Amino acid sequence: MGGILHRGDGRLLLIERGTNPGRGLWSLPGGRLEPGETDATGLVREMAEETGLVVEVGALAGTVVIGPYRIADYFCTAVGGTLAAGDDAAAARWVDAAGFATLPLVENLESTLRGWDALPRGWR
Repeated sequence: MGGILHRGDGRLLLIERGTNPGRGLWSLPGGRLEPGETDATGLVREMAEETGLVVEVGALAGTVVIGPYRIADYFCTAVGGTLAAGDDAAAARWVDAAGFATLPLVENLESTLRGWDALPRGWR
């Protein structure tokens, strides 16, 4: 599962993947569930591990299937913490539309987020 987190100034939170698949590419923070976790509890844990942020998990934005993986992405709201890359993330940062356009993104990230109307307002 992954987290879609917007900041009030129109920036989107992305992480640079530090491991494969996708090492060196930018994506939404998130990861795999541990035994017994729900999507929400797993996403709260993964967001804290990869970004240092404490989040509340909101509505499901959508689901994608990539190879053997089914990834559910949820809108999130930050409620605490300090942004700092950790765990599988080589870097974490807030990006605006111009920055987003220059990053090497995981395949289909932009089109998927556009299709879900999940990019920050003003990025159209």
